[in-house]
Amino acid sequence: MKSSKVKPLTKDQLIISIDRLTRFKNTEVKYLRVFFDILTNNLIIPKFKKSDLESMDYSELKTWAEYIINYSLEQLGCKLDKDYSLNQKLFDYEKAVFKCDANVQKLLKNKINYKAFLSFISEASPKNLKWLKAMSMVEDIDVIRQQQSLRFPIRMVVIAEGATEETLLPEFAKRCGYDFDKEGVYVLSAGGKNQVVKLFYQLVETLKLPIFVLLDKDAKDNLEEIKPKLRTYDKIHLLACGEFEDLLPLDLVKRTLEYELSNISILEKEMFESDEPRVKILEEVFKTRGMHEFKKVEFAQMIKNNIKSEEDISAEIVEIIDEIRSVPIFNT
Repeated sequence: MKSSKVKPLTKDQLIISIDRLTRFKNTEVKYLRVFFDILTNNLIIPKFKKSDLESMDYSELKTWAEYIINYSLEQLGCKLDKDYSLNQKLFDYEKAVFKCDANVQKLLKNKINYKAFLSFISEASPKNLKWLKAMSMVEDIDVIRQQQSLRFPIRMVVIAEGATEETLLPEFAKRCGYDFDKEGVYVLSAGGKNQVVKLFYQLVETLKLPIFVLLDKDAKDNLEEIKPKLRTYDKIHLLACGEFEDLLPLDLVKRTLEYELSNISILEKEMFESDEPRVKILEEVFKTRGMHEFKKVEFAQMIKNNIKSEEDISAEIVEIIDEIRSVPIFNT
């Protein structure tokens, strides 16, 4: 590599690259994406075409990527050493979470100088980078995850249909005495019932961890699609009524809307006496009361900010949290 020419990654580019390498995502997919990007944008000589990268042996690809990353760290004044204990921990973790064949293990067996990178991690960094830093200081990372609510190492995945569940499930669970970030529970929003099936099929082929699937009441056909691929330690819950918004206690919904409408309009509580689905009623409230277009993700955040006590958690939500809590957990 003496005759090579490299354009060093900036500090921000390094942070983005290491962040992507340590996120919860299929090992092969994330490593190839990061390594391809680095070789495409930062390796000047030799210059590889996309077809060259796609046919390149994973060991060679890994060697070029680690060289560019470590060179970039040196150019930023970071002191490199030969402590690769973090690399081994990441290797062990990825193998414990995902099925990694011999080829993928070539990507993991790298000498990226993670220790030199740690100085770039701050309190504002995402949880996966804080986890990386914590691993450099302690052996029992599960204890630190509990103490600092790191979420990583992940021990279980929850797949839900939308952003409402992704936003509110962790908050409701915390109120029930089960902190997802402390227990290593990762919630994924699939973006619809059909996407839940697609995502589950993708994960179940490569993920070793338990999966909990949450579906709306109208997703019975999707439930039947998932059932044949459920492993003994996976679980699935079909809502007893409508969508997740229908599980929210009415007093919590009304209190949230009254707060949001306090300087705009008066909420006619009779609107909620209708048999219409909760989301349809909310869309009408937002439309007729001078608020912007109803968006589930924004409304979920409003609800989250107005949760005050255990009385704001419905019986079925408590049941869902208890089911998630009962899923067998594997140490990673």
